[in-house]
Amino acid sequence: MWHGKIRPVPFHYQSGEEILAGDRIRYAGAAGIVEFVTDPVSPDHTWYVEQYGGGCMLQVAPFGSLFLNAPQEDEDLEFVGRSESSH
Repeated sequence: MWHGKIRPVPFHYQSGEEILAGDRIRYAGAAGIVEFVTDPVSPDHTWYVEQYGGGCMLQVAPFGSLFLNAPQEDEDLEFVGRSESSH
């Protein structure tokens, strides 16, 4: 179990943009999307917040689903653009 503090929301890419669900990204050079960003008050995200302090779930074809608990520190994560469904 993760015993740290809940990380502050919002999360940001290293380039400074806020990470939003639906964003188009590249992870380790492969195209993908942000499936969700944890919300500490969402019952759907409770486990991720309790275990890791929050973060974001990515869908990247070569890797499948990836959960990053410190996305702002991950050099492999790059912002490409917003989709119309980003929220």
